[in-house]
Amino acid sequence: MADCWNTDTGEAVYRSRDAVKNLSVRVRIERVTSTAVLSQHLQQRFLSQPNRGDIELDTLPSQGQTAGDHEEELVVGWQEKHFSQYEMELFQSEAACQTPLDRQYHAEVTALGRTRGRRNHRIFTYTDHDRYTNCLPLHQLQNSGDLLTPTGSGPTFLAERMASVRHRRQDRRTMDSSVHKSKIINWEPTEEFVKSSHVVNNAMQTMHIMGDLGPNGRLGQKENECLLVTIKTDGNGTVVMKPDFNAGKEPYRIVSGGEKREVWRLRVENVSTAMKPEEKDREHNMYKDLYMRHKEYLSSLVGQDFEMPPIGVLRYLLNGEIVSAEGFEYNDLYIHFFMELPNNWSSLAFQPLSGVTQTCRTRTSGKENVALFSFPFTFEAFYMSERESEAAVLQWPVLYFKVLSLDYWQRYRTEGYGYLLFPALPGKHTVTCHTWRPLQTGTFSALRRFFIGGSPELEDHSYVRVPGTFKGDRLSRFGFCTETTGSVTFNLHCMQQARAFVDATMLKKRRQKVFDQLGGFSQQGAVCTVLEAFQRARRKMQEARESLPRDLINGTSQLQNESSA
Repeated sequence: MADCWNTDTGEAVYRSRDAVKNLSVRVRIERVTSTAVLSQHLQQRFLSQPNRGDIELDTLPSQGQTAGDHEEELVVGWQEKHFSQYEMELFQSEAACQTPLDRQYHAEVTALGRTRGRRNHRIFTYTDHDRYTNCLPLHQLQNSGDLLTPTGSGPTFLAERMASVRHRRQDRRTMDSSVHKSKIINWEPTEEFVKSSHVVNNAMQTMHIMGDLGPNGRLGQKENECLLVTIKTDGNGTVVMKPDFNAGKEPYRIVSGGEKREVWRLRVENVSTAMKPEEKDREHNMYKDLYMRHKEYLSSLVGQDFEMPPIGVLRYLLNGEIVSAEGFEYNDLYIHFFMELPNNWSSLAFQPLSGVTQTCRTRTSGKENVALFSFPFTFEAFYMSERESEAAVLQWPVLYFKVLSLDYWQRYRTEGYGYLLFPALPGKHTVTCHTWRPLQTGTFSALRRFFIGGSPELEDHSYVRVPGTFKGDRLSRFGFCTETTGSVTFNLHCMQQARAFVDATMLKKRRQKVFDQLGGFSQQGAVCTVLEAFQRARRKMQEARESLPRDLINGTSQLQNESSA
């Protein structure tokens, strides 16, 4: 009799890339009660003293009966059906079969009866298709440390099929005897409420390995059935075992029901066949080919044609964000903005060119009051040059914006004007634009702004930069009074698309012309910067040479001529 037992009967979760159909489990049960030990002791004593005849031979079980009645071992595969004695007797009669599964079991039981090929007597299984599978929950387990107890009254077939459906329990109360009110949100749920209300419907396949622990000669009674092992899988490589494999640990303890309450040993081992290296390579190549085919299928759905603008057209996409505004006088700020497209620029008909942010309260950050907008906007435009000229300069779109404040009494004030020139280089840009507002001198204007609201406004917002109606060479703002206010921060993500970017021949032959037309990029800008630096250095050297005395210059030239000679 075992001195110690394995009391860890909890679930064990495994992850496997192999198919669950390759799972094989060896289950062994062995009776270790005092009656079995006494019979074994008497048999050994009789064999050691053959001359004494005071022991009846028919009271001792034979060796074959001891092995079959007190222990059994069976290797079970995933969803492999092994019939119990009760099922063997039930499905022998075709009249007891009501479903197609029952008729299938009848044919298998009839075939086993003809071939006498049944390998099990006490150990049998319930597969996921059996109506008994979900009727064997944890209520069979006792809290006294025993692993298993015989099955009692189980749920009905309908209750078993509804066990995996999500519960929609609600705490309903009747108000005014007619209107039902539901407590949708429970802010302080109890543990019992969580267990009863939060049931997730997961498609798990279940298999139970059972044991008939009845006395000798009385197998096939439902009250003697005990749950030995439960195996669950979700089809995604997760396998749940209850209890876990022994793997060198002590056996589990099983106590049967009834008056005798016999004790049995239970051992569970994983005997699945390990894959050979060539099989692993074959499976790896198969999955690799499968993933490649799936990738090709997805590529075929997307297609190989990449959307490109027409020849000579630059497509400009801008995903922007108005991040914050800070340094303004009043609270409750909002921003009104619009885009201005220069010549040869166009946008889609449904493309909005203006927008208004939400009203945002300011909060103190350091020494400034900051309003965090995080307002996104999207802009798409197309540039098409009418004629390719070396002297043509590309003008980029401009975003004009106006910052306003709105208080509790619906008094709005202009807090500042500003503009943002769209970046010429693609990529991410963080730009901070400073603002100003028109200012009227005098006390009356300040009192009016404070008590009534309102302030001087610009009729033409483009006056912040260069008015669109201006045609001269110099713009004078002499006499125009302004006041510097706060600043607005933008996050810009720019993308540019044109056929000229991918045409290698055009880039090689007409690189200078393409960069001039499209605004210039990093490489060309670096070259221009180096050339300008050389030119500035050369001008400085010339200026320094001119500032030197004439005699020193002549002496230096004479020394250079003599050294060269």
